Amino acid sequence: MRAKGFGAARVSVPVIGQGTWRIDTFDRSRAIQALRAGIDAGMTHIDTAEMYGDAEVMVAEAIADCREEIFLVSKVVPSNATRRGVVRACEASLRRLGTDRLDCYLLHWRGSHPLAETIAGFEDLRQAGKILSWGVSNFDVPDLEEALAIAGPDRIACNQVYYSPSVRAIEHAVLPWCTAHGVALVGYSPFGSGDFPEPASSGGRVLQGIAEAHGVSPHSVVLAFLLRLPNVFTIPKTARADRAVENAAAADIQLNSAEIALIESEFPRGPKPRILPML
Repeated sequence: MRAKGFGAARVSVPVIGQGTWRIDTFDRSRAIQALRAGIDAGMTHIDTAEMYGDAEVMVAEAIADCREEIFLVSKVVPSNATRRGVVRACEASLRRLGTDRLDCYLLHWRGSHPLAETIAGFEDLRQAGKILSWGVSNFDVPDLEEALAIAGPDRIACNQVYYSPSVRAIEHAVLPWCTAHGVALVGYSPFGSGDFPEPASSGGRVLQGIAEAHGVSPHSVVLAFLLRLPNVFTIPKTARADRAVENAAAADIQLNSAEIALIESEFPRGPKPRILPML
């Protein structure tokens, strides 16, 4: 699995990881097997969150005998993001995950508590060794600028955002900002939210044609497309072991310039939105 530097975390992380949103709605045994298959295939970056139901507990089972190999990420909900609340939420996540530290801890989205309090809580956790780095999620450029002004440079490890071929809003300003400031951009829901292009649609036919040329699936082509940019990581979710292996293999696909242009034409970036899309 190809890996690269993960912002202020200062470690190399696989470009394709594993998301866990709603994984607890699937058969538990098969979902854990899928996580294990992904780990075996090199997807050792695992992302979860306190609001994901039983996902943290399921992740704990999947990584119980290989924790040292895992780049483990969880997230605090905004309602818990006071200075003390961040610490309490993180400690609860650590108990559910069966570990003594997180490799990265994120604010799930911007809430009503002052960002300075949240960051102070993150720094308390980092100094205590309970997290090794911290980042944000669903932050637009003004939020990122505020976080940078509070924390200073080389503190924000990543910004996790919605990024799929059909939702390319972050390419306007968020991705360039992250690239300029050394912040990793982690794209969640790379296959969309239940709206992956149908095979008979124009977009579906384009993806299928490129997939056939590379001997892979359209889903693998989508991951390769998102990873065409140097600062991007992606965290697809699956509860199927075979699909996890397929996702991991996408890291080796090199799309040529004509294929990238064709996908960009079929799934245009569109105008800059007033509000950053999020799920």
